[in-house]
Amino acid sequence: QVQLVESGGGLVQAGGSLRLSCAASGLTFTNYAMGWFRQAPGKEREFAAAISWSGVRTYYADSVKGRFTISRDNAKNMVYLQMNSLKPEDTAVYYCAAAPLSYAGSYYPGEYDYWGQGTQVTVSS
Repeated sequence: QVQLVESGGGLVQAGGSLRLSCAASGLTFTNYAMGWFRQAPGKEREFAAAISWSGVRTYYADSVKGRFTISRDNAKNMVYLQMNSLKPEDTAVYYCAAAPLSYAGSYYPGEYDYWGQGTQVTVSS
């Protein structure tokens, strides 16, 4: 059974930082590209960042480029999202997701096979 478990969310002031982690199990981790999406109340789920199976290629939404960094540790089956210079508009539930290699970097949630339960990030002004 595939499981993706996010952690590291919380409440932070604007300008602060958080590091999200996602632990993957039940799948061959290097067979998947990984992504982070987020969903704010009343809004659709949106792409934030993605990373290829090797970690060589990374992809970012314009709204987070230069502030967020995605990385992965294939030896530990982990993917991370370092979030700096956080803004109130970054407030959302953040989800980790796994996509087949052919969809590496995809912005579309429908192209991801597996999802975590999400972790809440709240940025106060």
